[in-house]
Amino acid sequence: MDVNELFTRLLDERQLTPDLRREITCIFGDRGRKALKAIEEHRIKKYRDFFIVVGTSDEYVVEDEFCTCPDYLYRGGSCWHVLAVRIASLTGDYEEYDLWYQDGWNAGPPADKQYLS
Repeated sequence: MDVNELFTRLLDERQLTPDLRREITCIFGDRGRKALKAIEEHRIKKYRDFFIVVGTSDEYVVEDEFCTCPDYLYRGGSCWHVLAVRIASLTGDYEEYDLWYQDGWNAGPPADKQYLS
């Protein structure tokens, strides 16, 4: 099975069957295993503005084929966070929040602006 067939089947079946899990691991290797683990552990969050993937050391913004993780930014190409969102968005395996992601930030007190005077 090639990548396009895999995503077509995910769209049609709307669930991660054992066969599809094997195909994901076969096609994507370690990235596929990490993506599946994040989905199983409910670490994919959909906000009004974009998806968030809770990684092992931080939360990463994923929008379309872009991710804010160091792997994506510095090495280029697709990371496991993008793959996890792509799979989760086809199967519905994500937590949905009816709010903007930045509304959840704890910004703390405003910064001292005296240096601007």
